[in-house]
Amino acid sequence: MNQLQLVASIAERDAVRYTPAGIPIVSARLLHRSEQTEASIARLVEFEIAALAAGEISGRFSQAELGKNFRFTGFLARRNRNSKSLVFHITDFETCSQDH
Repeated sequence: MNQLQLVASIAERDAVRYTPAGIPIVSARLLHRSEQTEASIARLVEFEIAALAAGEISGRFSQAELGKNFRFTGFLARRNRNSKSLVFHITDFETCSQDH
């Protein structure tokens, strides 16, 4: 199974673009900060991840407030067929009151 759920804020976001088939896509960078427990030790975790929203959700995503925390759901895939880097494909998101 390839499903990822992540609480993050939108650090930066590009304008809506369209594929040759006319599908709207919005690319962005998400910023995650949280405290996780590993080997019984608290660890601060911070990272940015490349993300994109395609299709119907792209309109809502393009209007979402920058810097505000959301709970994103989606999956990971290669940036393109020949790439080793990953992109988080957002399939849904909701406002999150969590401060992490």
